[in-house]
Amino acid sequence: MNAVKEKPVGTGRVSVRVAPRALVVGIVLFVLVFLLSAVSMTTGDYPISFGDVVKTLFGFGDAGTEFIVTTLRLPRQLVALLVGGALGVSGGVLQSLSGNPLGSPDVIGFTEGSATGALLVIVLAHGGSSEVALGALAGGLLTALVVGLLAFRRGVQGFRLILVGIGVAAMLTAFNSYLITRASLQDAYSAQAWLVGGLNGRGWEEVVPVGIAVVILLPIAFGHGRRLSLLEMGDDAAKGLGVPVERTRMIMIAVSVTLCAVATAAAGPIAFVALAAPQLAKRLARSARPTLVSAALMGALLLVASDLVTRLAFGEQGLPVGIATGAIGGLYLMWLLSSQWRRNRG
Repeated sequence: MNAVKEKPVGTGRVSVRVAPRALVVGIVLFVLVFLLSAVSMTTGDYPISFGDVVKTLFGFGDAGTEFIVTTLRLPRQLVALLVGGALGVSGGVLQSLSGNPLGSPDVIGFTEGSATGALLVIVLAHGGSSEVALGALAGGLLTALVVGLLAFRRGVQGFRLILVGIGVAAMLTAFNSYLITRASLQDAYSAQAWLVGGLNGRGWEEVVPVGIAVVILLPIAFGHGRRLSLLEMGDDAAKGLGVPVERTRMIMIAVSVTLCAVATAAAGPIAFVALAAPQLAKRLARSARPTLVSAALMGALLLVASDLVTRLAFGEQGLPVGIATGAIGGLYLMWLLSSQWRRNRG
């Protein structure tokens, strides 16, 4: 077996170990995200050189290039980066708290709850994009509260949380389908288009709220990363090391749910990014506890790469990226379940 040397960093009573491989993986992910984002900004129905993109971003481009770069492509790219990063951290937090690779917001109903809130606004209130975003945020938070209350029994246990969440997600899926059948043709079309999840037509009005949420919540999540790792050792061990267990768990659940809700409000239900990103980062780093930073970078990479591939294959207004991530994520989920089954048998 290849030993992974780690550099200890003193933190008082606890020593946090930083694996060099995990650091390298984080750097590589960051470089890949930057490169794919640069390629994405130059790619589309109207190709633009990277030099012209840079000049335009600094205010030296012509009017046509400025419209394409700053009005069409830059907001879309920022939404992809922010939503992917938010979903990666959201999934990483829930998987860590539940101790289960299936502990993801799109598996345990939080994403479906956001979709329910948005559909209620679309179908019943005929609201615009800002009202739909608020509805998605409220739906996700309310669903998380219901799931948490149903799963609570002398604390929130990971396995119970997942089972309750799967049941709630199934009921919400049925309710969402009912809402669409009762809607007018135009509302049903709008609702179904939103439910697919995508980046087409996303502008600065989506960038600003999700950007504010990410700037506020990611530092909170990263700052609690050490406590989150200690919670994986068990509540008693974490308490012995000075971690306020229930308060930390509640803070991290709130951060995870809010990140998922604002991401869903900005881009619709993007499937499987929150599920796959933390696990892929963990396997690349060969670490039992991948950092939330790596999960955020992997989430951004998955969404940016999926969006770029769909644009190259189907054009800028072609296949919504939510369909691509759903197809890829379905294959990943089958592989994850089969590998877990083989591991349990072994």
